[in-house]
Amino acid sequence: MSLPQRKDELYTYADYCTWEDGKRWELINGVAFEMQSAPSPLHQGILTELILQLGTFLKGKPCRLFPAPFDVRLNADDGDDTVVQPDLAVICDNSKIDEKGGIGAPDFIIEIISPSTTRHDRWTKYNLYKTAGVREYWIVDPASRTITVNILDNGDYIGKTYGDTDTVQVSVLPDCQITAADVFLAE
Repeated sequence: MSLPQRKDELYTYADYCTWEDGKRWELINGVAFEMQSAPSPLHQGILTELILQLGTFLKGKPCRLFPAPFDVRLNADDGDDTVVQPDLAVICDNSKIDEKGGIGAPDFIIEIISPSTTRHDRWTKYNLYKTAGVREYWIVDPASRTITVNILDNGDYIGKTYGDTDTVQVSVLPDCQITAADVFLAE
């Protein structure tokens, strides 16, 4: 299943800022994709646990954690036609944050997939984040109870999948480990 698109035309961030239809949108290379109106309780439980674990680790550290909805303008310096709202973004460079959200590639992004977003997160966003230079991209799959960790290495992602009993190291945050069992207990 693919996500609904706004219209068959291209948009910019300036256009995006004028939309007052009460819906959440992402803009990818000028194409507008409608986001789910409200995530499921399962999705929100997993998100909450990830926020707790990452937030606890980041307390007192320079990196900042931002849960959705939080606009990330991946190519703000190059046409400004891409705005995403990842489930979680970690940004360690404060110059990449302004009053409207994130500017450029976050250091770390997590997406929690659902049946309606699987292709979008595993293909479209995977390639988008890789091209933008997101150093670490996790795909959390509640159905298979797995976390796929993609680490950027020489312009390509090297991926490894972890199960629900594993402890997962966050590569861009030394000494930060996520307990997958607790993440999936949240369901």
